[in-house]
Amino acid sequence: MRLEIVRVDTVSMDRLQQELETVSPTTYCRLNVAVPILRLYFEDGSDLRPSLRLSRQTITSLIAVLKSDSDHGWEIDVEVLVFLYWLAHAASYRVVSMAFYPIPKSSVHDIVHKMSQAVISILRKLITFPTPDDLEAVGAGFAQLAGSPAFNMVAGAIDGCHIRIKPPASDAACYFNRKLFHSIQLQAIADHKGKFLDIFVGYPGSVHDARVLKNSTVYTGRLYPPAGKCILGDGGYPCLSAPICLITPYRKPVQNPARFNTKHARARNIVERAFRMLKTRWRSIFFKALEVSPAFVPDIGACCAVLYNLCLQNGDIIDPEVVEDPDNDPPEPQNTEASTGEDVRDNLAAAVSAPDNCVSVCALNEHDYLQDNLTG
Repeated sequence: MRLEIVRVDTVSMDRLQQELETVSPTTYCRLNVAVPILRLYFEDGSDLRPSLRLSRQTITSLIAVLKSDSDHGWEIDVEVLVFLYWLAHAASYRVVSMAFYPIPKSSVHDIVHKMSQAVISILRKLITFPTPDDLEAVGAGFAQLAGSPAFNMVAGAIDGCHIRIKPPASDAACYFNRKLFHSIQLQAIADHKGKFLDIFVGYPGSVHDARVLKNSTVYTGRLYPPAGKCILGDGGYPCLSAPICLITPYRKPVQNPARFNTKHARARNIVERAFRMLKTRWRSIFFKALEVSPAFVPDIGACCAVLYNLCLQNGDIIDPEVVEDPDNDPPEPQNTEASTGEDVRDNLAAAVSAPDNCVSVCALNEHDYLQDNLTG
């Protein structure tokens, strides 16, 4: 059946004709461009961010990467718009159905779940670790953020945030976090530009940040950072040299350590800024309790992270708001199976405090692990 379009005077007839000519023969649904959101989409040049939280360029890029020859049913453009509208407003399926009349509520449910899986399928294309050639630029970026060349050994910064949920019928206490609401956690590692390099989402809100880290694949698989590099974390994480190198600030700073903590905070702040941008863009996801199954929440968090990186890739930047105080977890008892990173931190602090910061980065670990890694 051919695609039927309700005629609207304000919609470009050339665009409508183009839609009719390019539609797949398998399309069997009816596109009603009288719907306000669709009118905005078909009017070239209109700003979509107030309604969909993404720029037109980002949405076009998303549609291009998700498009498939096997698409059928509702056009991919419509399905993406339905999904983004639901994500932007965290509205019920009934409300979204009314906004995209005549799409029924059951179809909205199917589209949201289908598109969430489609977005997750491109996760590894957008959320990836830097290549060995990119590591030098990442280290230089963190050195600039910290204001000290000693920090060019840094390959990322780690932090976590909470996604609010309605208390589930069972095991509700497991999801009740220290901030006194029910949630599921999202852990992320960001580079010097705030791009997510890795995410780990799904643990209940009551679990300590350090425990989430120790159960993540980046920790258990020793995936990142590479040898000779480290990542930065706040005081809620343990200071480690193995199985991954994670450097945290000193707890009771005096003199040189105080200076190190200042530099450390300047460099690590990029991941907090990344989370503020993420929450500012998807306010309805992070600041209202999602009325979906807790099993679906990790998919939503992953989709938000993927779209965040896609926005950065397309220059779709949003000014972060101060959405919450950095209320870090208290330290967790040290894991005896892991190696502490205090010696690495002491050497890094010494490099920060050295005259003109001219201490060799290789001396921090007393060996040029990065060079060995690249040449071996």
